[in-house]
Amino acid sequence: MSDEDFMRRAIELAATRVGRTAENPSVGCVIVRDGVVVGEGVTGEGGRPHAEEQALRAAGDAARGATAYVTLEPCARRSGGGPSCSELLAAAGVARVVIAASDSSVFAGGEGCRRLQGAGIVTDQGLMEAEARALYAAYRPAKTLESRR
Repeated sequence: MSDEDFMRRAIELAATRVGRTAENPSVGCVIVRDGVVVGEGVTGEGGRPHAEEQALRAAGDAARGATAYVTLEPCARRSGGGPSCSELLAAAGVARVVIAASDSSVFAGGEGCRRLQGAGIVTDQGLMEAEARALYAAYRPAKTLESRR
């Protein structure tokens, strides 16, 4: 299978929750190690838990050295506190993160990617971006921290 196949699966996952994740976007995440899917996740109804959290939980130790395919840039901070998705991916030892679309929200805004890169994780952006962007037509990214508390 190819990067496109795995990202297509992440987009399929995200599509199942569009409109059901409150103010959060519906994100899909697929974690692949040695060509095999070891974890999948999609944003929970109401916006929690995040897709990356669920996929990492499913993957367990198999996430170390794996590639994560994510439909939207992993968050760099959480409105409710706690570790962000970019921190969780780094802590799990993921080697590469493929991101379909950037997130201009104050909770990501490029900082999620910078955090991943700072942890030595290879990041690739823009794979199947148009398909992912279609999921986020109604998503209005938070511009201030207070707007989501």
